[in-house]
Amino acid sequence: MDKFMEAALEEAQKGLNEGGIPIGSALVKNGKVVGKGHNMRIQENDPMAHAEIVCLRDAGRIETYGDTILYSTLMPCYLCAGAAVQFGIKKVIVGEAENFTGALEFMEEHDIEVINLNDSKCKGIMQKFIQENKEIWFEDIGKE
Repeated sequence: MDKFMEAALEEAQKGLNEGGIPIGSALVKNGKVVGKGHNMRIQENDPMAHAEIVCLRDAGRIETYGDTILYSTLMPCYLCAGAAVQFGIKKVIVGEAENFTGALEFMEEHDIEVINLNDSKCKGIMQKFIQENKEIWFEDIGKE
């Protein structure tokens, strides 16, 4: 696992430790992490506080996003994929897409290169959370 996905996974663990959903994200520009975040929907009672959105907020205003890479421990949903499209992010690297297939096709249709690392650590943390917190997970993904 590269150091940027490790940073995203550390964020996911922070979220879990806070009683939230273990999804983490990191934004990389010129080989440096310029923003990171974890899902805070539960902690902040904020339906928009997805890991990637929190990460982009942490990065703040940067000149251009076209040369950044967005890392996420889980395949982004349509909300987060839409943010990547809106800001012109051209590459998204995900830890896994087994627990949630997300918006892969949407991102590819908008010329975003998506790389799935199929990482066992990313899969494991989500799989365990989903098994133990089905109701919270279904709320997060809008499933009844």
